[in-house]
Amino acid sequence: ALGKAEGKQWVWKGSTCLQPEERLCLVALSEGGEDAVTYREFDLSAGAFVEGGFMLPKSKQDASWVDKDTLLVARDWGAGTTTQSGYAFVLKQVKRGQPLTAATEVYRGAATDQGATGADVLTDEKGNRLVVIQRRKTFFGADKLVWTPAGTRPLALPDRTFPAGMIDGQVIFSTSDPWGKIPEGAVASAPLAEVEKGTINPTIVFAPGPRQSVDGMALTKSKLLLVVSDNVRGRASVYTHGAGGWTAKPIALPDNASIDVASTTDRSDDAYLTVTGFLTPTSLYSLDAATGAAPKPIKTLPAKFDASNDVVEQFEATSTDGTKVPYFVVHKKGITLDGTTPTIMTAYGGFQVSMTPSYSGSTGKLWLERGGSYVLANIRGGGEFGPKWHDAGRKTKRQVIYDDFAAVAKDLFARKLTSPAKLGIYGGSNGGLLMGVEFNQHPDLWKAVTIQVPLLDMIRYEGIAAGASWVDEYGSVTVPAEKAFLETISPYQNIKKGVAYPEPYIWTTTKDDRVGPQHARKFAARLKEYGLPYLYYEDTEGGHSGDADIEQGARLQALQMTYFTQKLVGVAE
Repeated sequence: ALGKAEGKQWVWKGSTCLQPEERLCLVALSEGGEDAVTYREFDLSAGAFVEGGFMLPKSKQDASWVDKDTLLVARDWGAGTTTQSGYAFVLKQVKRGQPLTAATEVYRGAATDQGATGADVLTDEKGNRLVVIQRRKTFFGADKLVWTPAGTRPLALPDRTFPAGMIDGQVIFSTSDPWGKIPEGAVASAPLAEVEKGTINPTIVFAPGPRQSVDGMALTKSKLLLVVSDNVRGRASVYTHGAGGWTAKPIALPDNASIDVASTTDRSDDAYLTVTGFLTPTSLYSLDAATGAAPKPIKTLPAKFDASNDVVEQFEATSTDGTKVPYFVVHKKGITLDGTTPTIMTAYGGFQVSMTPSYSGSTGKLWLERGGSYVLANIRGGGEFGPKWHDAGRKTKRQVIYDDFAAVAKDLFARKLTSPAKLGIYGGSNGGLLMGVEFNQHPDLWKAVTIQVPLLDMIRYEGIAAGASWVDEYGSVTVPAEKAFLETISPYQNIKKGVAYPEPYIWTTTKDDRVGPQHARKFAARLKEYGLPYLYYEDTEGGHSGDADIEQGARLQALQMTYFTQKLVGVAE
């Protein structure tokens, strides 16, 4: 309605609300799904935008509430205030009613930073407040500083250790680096007084096992909620702080599912959790964290497909270096193991992003109901087993990611779950890079490849859109060893004439201001130059996510499923 009234293709990009009242919020709106957003102040009690309230024009930006009349804002303030990737490195204080030109600078990073500078405001039920500035010198690490109106003071923390919240005067930290006695991937705490003084002696809250990782955390009035992935299965617990440290109580929720904390507040111990799986629509549960009693189911979204005859199995493939790589297969019960089942497989393999079980109505309706199988591969580069699983595939070590994916395919063949003639693969963004590499390195393993909003020219990616911000993941062509490795995997440069590639389906969006449509366009042009078959689609809206609205998302799903049906089943339906 707002978009129609204003003649804009507005896409919701989230909100940030002033604590503890949670009445005044900054709403982020994107034109056509771009990463750049406009912030507007909204009054939840009045149900309306605040007349004359805070309004931050379109920019790749971040804003945090200090109080009802003060924001800390990092944005494009003009020439010399953004990094090579277009992210803000200058943080300013903006007062209510003040023009942006009068904002006061409070901190400045550098144009060479890989990520954005921003501020986090941590509060607890006792009224404690901690403002932490983060300067992202690298994509995964940052300098941290405590900010007060009197100035800033450095916070001595490992690069990949971050304050994540505060409860009962205890600051909660997440870490991907060892931190004294705190192992990587753990959750820790320290008294606010120690943090403010800069002499931190952290206490372990949770240390993950070898096949575990922290998937999420949230705070209520007096409790810490942790969601842990245990061999890619969600587990949740309530943690209580006391004189002897932290104690945990498991939350009774369905097994073999993904769990998320949907909502909490530091004004009460009420919390809302969501639970979902491959075959179970998302369910909402209410939890009284103070008692830890079994959560109460509130509502379940309607089923979008008939899953009564489907089953989920988890297997492990052995990669080239002997590493065990887990994967899920969803298929009809009692299928004939003769390699004839049409199968689609996906993964991501980067940026410590975990791929967990989730419900997809379109996949279920358009693929599973028609007898197809779906595979989710938990390859290295992701966060399924913590920082080590991610670090194993960074920079010049990335080949293991691509080996893992191919190993899963070969394991499917060995189990007769499918065959190369019946296997299609898809992935987007970094997963689009994965698809491009697999297209080149193993053209004989797949019949169909969908390459979505991808990175494909890894020799020039640093100069395209936000590419320079990802050298901490991929490496840089300015480093000889890293350039030499990128030359071996870059999909655009490694297409060969005369190879029998599967006909790929490549899609991107004109308004992708994160990866940029240039990668997909160049890859398609190279295929055309070499006389190789391909399908290409570019939408003018959608940003990097490709779903500016429901209609666009449905169209993209329909195109992809039509492609897979034609290639793997043989009949367009």
